[in-house]
Amino acid sequence: MRWIVATVVATVALVLVVFKIYETEAQARDYCVATVGDRTVEVDLEQAKWSALIAAKAQERGLPPRATTIAIATAYQESKIRNIDYGDRDSVGLFQQRPSQGWGSVEQILDPSYSIGKFYDGLVRIDGYESMEITDAAQAVQRSGFPEAYADHEADARVLASSLRGYSPAAFACATDPKAGSVSSDLEEYLDEAFGRVRVDTDPSSGQSAIALTGDDVDARGWALAQFLVANSTEFRIAEVTFDDMRWEADQDEPGWSPTEDASRTEVRFVRR
Repeated sequence: MRWIVATVVATVALVLVVFKIYETEAQARDYCVATVGDRTVEVDLEQAKWSALIAAKAQERGLPPRATTIAIATAYQESKIRNIDYGDRDSVGLFQQRPSQGWGSVEQILDPSYSIGKFYDGLVRIDGYESMEITDAAQAVQRSGFPEAYADHEADARVLASSLRGYSPAAFACATDPKAGSVSSDLEEYLDEAFGRVRVDTDPSSGQSAIALTGDDVDARGWALAQFLVANSTEFRIAEVTFDDMRWEADQDEPGWSPTEDASRTEVRFVRR
C-alpha cells in the first residue's frame, strides 16, 4: 500500500514540476519588442495591446504619427500604459482621466477606446500641436502637476508609434503562447473598433484569414494591421502573420520577423489556433 501512495505522490510531484516549467517558459515568452534604428523597447502584453489600440485609433481618425507618439508618451507617464482602476484622487484609466474634471464616468474612462478617443479629442483642439514639443502637447491636454515628466518617455513612445503605425516595417514582434487566448474572441469586431470597418475573409479549408488592402499608403496600413495582430496575438490565438515577404510566428524563443516567399503585399494574412 505504501508503494502505491509513494508512486501517486511522485507522479503528482512530477506533474507539478512539468506544469511549473511550462508556466515559466510561457511567461518568459509573453513579451513584445519594438526596434527602430538603434533603439529597442520591450513591453508586456497589456502594454502592447493598448499601445496598438492607441496607434490604430489615431490612424482611424487620420491623425499624424506625432499624435500617436504624444498619446503613448502620455499613457506611459500616467499609467505605464495600463488600464488601471485607481490613481491620484479620482483618476482612472490609461491617461488617468478624472470624472470630476469632465472626462466622463468611471465606466466610460475604463473603456480604452473611449479614453483614447477623449485624449485625441483634447489633442486636436490644441492649435499647432503637431509642431509642439511632445511634453508640451501632452501637458496641454492633461494639465498635470508634473508637466516635464512626459519627456522621459518620448524616445520609447516614438519607437512604438513608428512601428505600430506601420512606418517601420517588421519592427514590432512578440514571443507569445498562441494557445493561451480564446479563439472565440471576436477579432473582426475588435478590428472594426480599432481601425474602422475591416473585412476579414477566412478560407475554411486552410483556416487562413486575410485582410485585403486598398486605397493609399497600402504599405503603412498593411504593416499597422500586421503588427496590431501581433500585439493582440495571445488574446485572439493568432499563431502566424504574413505580409510583404515577411512572416511572424508566435511560438518562438526570440520575437522577430523572418523573410518568406509565401506573403502578399496586397493583403495581410494570418492563422489562428
